[in-house]
Amino acid sequence: MTDRNVTLSTEGKDFNYPILEGSVGPEVFDVRKLYGQTGMFTYDPGFTSTASCQSAITYIDGEKGVLLHRGYPIDQLAENSTFMEVAYLLLHGELPKGSELHDFTYTISRHTMLHEQLATFYRGFRRDAHPMAIMCGVVGALSAFYHDSTDITDPEQRMIASHRLIAKMPTIAAMAYKYSVGQPFLYPDNSLSYTGNFLRMTFGVPAEPYAVNPVVERAMRRIFILHADHEQNASTSTVRLAGSSGANPFACIAAGIACLWGPAHGGANEAALNMLREIGDVKRIPEYIARAKDKDDPFRLMGFGHRVYKNFDPRAKVMKATADEVLKELGKSDPVLDVAKELEQIALSDDYFIEKKLYPNVDFYSGVILNAIGFPTDMFTALFALARTVGWVAQWNEMISDPEQKIGRPRQLYVGQPQRDYVPVDKR
Repeated sequence: MTDRNVTLSTEGKDFNYPILEGSVGPEVFDVRKLYGQTGMFTYDPGFTSTASCQSAITYIDGEKGVLLHRGYPIDQLAENSTFMEVAYLLLHGELPKGSELHDFTYTISRHTMLHEQLATFYRGFRRDAHPMAIMCGVVGALSAFYHDSTDITDPEQRMIASHRLIAKMPTIAAMAYKYSVGQPFLYPDNSLSYTGNFLRMTFGVPAEPYAVNPVVERAMRRIFILHADHEQNASTSTVRLAGSSGANPFACIAAGIACLWGPAHGGANEAALNMLREIGDVKRIPEYIARAKDKDDPFRLMGFGHRVYKNFDPRAKVMKATADEVLKELGKSDPVLDVAKELEQIALSDDYFIEKKLYPNVDFYSGVILNAIGFPTDMFTALFALARTVGWVAQWNEMISDPEQKIGRPRQLYVGQPQRDYVPVDKR
């Protein structure tokens, strides 16, 4: 807090509200006493100008294209860290020492299996069910199987639940895929890395050994790290809002998965890939560029621009290099990637895109990579949920430990009918 205030004047009275400083980023002014003093609320649809909490986990500077996890730039983490290191960092605030990383990795690897009865739970879904629908149901059901880690007032139970969620999410996602294609579930292999284990459970079969491709494994590691947390986005805010009521952690993460499913949030990479497929050929790009510039045409270029970033998405730079590596390793010349690269060059040089700051974002390339590896498009958002679970869990733990946190209760500007008297049906 500073010694400065913001003064609000209304009806001849002045009210002062203290300015609060973060360690970096914009200052805020504290309006917690606004309604009590003035009888008025603020109006902020989407809460885009409202800080709902204090957090020490992730910082974004959208104007400069900066993303930091606990102070570390995302590109450094994606290039040098393992996913377990980033998970530990988000949960505990510091990069782990060697012994801490070993113990943490060991703990996570010993929580990867699901309760055997949950395997039968999958059979209640149709074979063509969307993986996100399955994940919502299965994650929500975890609270029915793990009663010993639902007491949110117990720090030890909170950490056990956190470890379980991080560990079991790859198994849950892989089983959702296996169920959709009619293949048997594959149990985890604790000798593999977090990402390698997931790839094996997804693409391996019991009839033969599965060799993890190191280039694909590295690509998945980067994708998971790049999606691990992203400050107070819609799904994270949903997890925090659900958690503010005292709901158990499994229910809170299920709520986050449901929110992430939306095409404006986690489904954006699927939409971007579908758009690239629709364009189909580099020769058709000018036609679609013209449509994107036409205000009367409903067509929109997916994978460009971001709610927060008004500069190049720092995650997209890593993702672009990863796309080149994966396609080269797999020997695939994908016309979709040719369209993506040409679109990117146009976006970075066309005055229309520059003026509106419509830079390629992380979704622009991630869909191309996942498609090349062999994931169907309806698994893209499920992979996002898998990676983001780490961030959700870290944010949930931080919220539970925050003494200033209250149950979420946004207010509204009511525009409906004022009070009126009931009229009997025969007199209406």
